[in-house]
Amino acid sequence: MPTNNDNYHGGCSPVHSNESLKRIYNRLFRIEGYIREVKTMVAENHTCPEILVQLAVVRDTINQVSRLILDEHFNECIARVAHNSNLDKEIRELKSALDKFLP
Repeated sequence: MPTNNDNYHGGCSPVHSNESLKRIYNRLFRIEGYIREVKTMVAENHTCPEILVQLAVVRDTINQVSRLILDEHFNECIARVAHNSNLDKEIRELKSALDKFLP
């Protein structure tokens, strides 16, 4: 797992604290486990409803980690960038990322 010293972006440094990285990585590892379970369920020919329930768990966990990252961005990066008068650029970058992320 990288440390916060490996993660610099724009006006925000570091992007994630070590505690935050640990929370994010734990959730990503959980997602990997759920995906492996879905693959196993498909290989073992489980029913569609069973697989769809597991996929819903994957989607919910992805949403949780996404909210964690977005919340951290607002709390840390936006506050720092606003203080440094670089808010317009940060808002444009955030809007671009949200456009790609949201359906």
